[in-house]
Amino acid sequence: MPQIKIRGIDENKVCKISEKMIDELVDAVKCPRDYFEIECIKSVAIRNGKLAEVYPFVEVSWFDRGQEIQDIVAKIITDSIRNNLNIESMDLAFTVFEKEKYYENGEHF
Repeated sequence: MPQIKIRGIDENKVCKISEKMIDELVDAVKCPRDYFEIECIKSVAIRNGKLAEVYPFVEVSWFDRGQEIQDIVAKIITDSIRNNLNIESMDLAFTVFEKEKYYENGEHF
C-alpha cells in the first residue's frame, strides 16, 4: 500500500521509469506489486509574486517498515529519478500511517 506522490516532475517522465522502479521497490519492501501506487500531483509554485518552477518532491505514505527498509526505498526512488530523468536535486519524505487510524471501507487495520 505504499503511496508514492510526486510533484514537480512531468508525469510522462515518471511513466518511463515507473516499471523498473516498482520492480526494485517490490524486492525491497516484500509486498505485492499492486500495493504500490504512484500519483503525479500537478502543482504551482509561486516565488516573489511570480510563477516559478516546482521543486521536485516525493512523498511516500505507508505503514512503518523500519529504518533500514525506509533508507533502501529512499535510495531506490531517488536514484531512479535523478539518474534517469536528469534531475540534479530533489527532496523525499515519508509519512507513516498508524494502523488504528487508517481505514479501508470503514474498518481500521
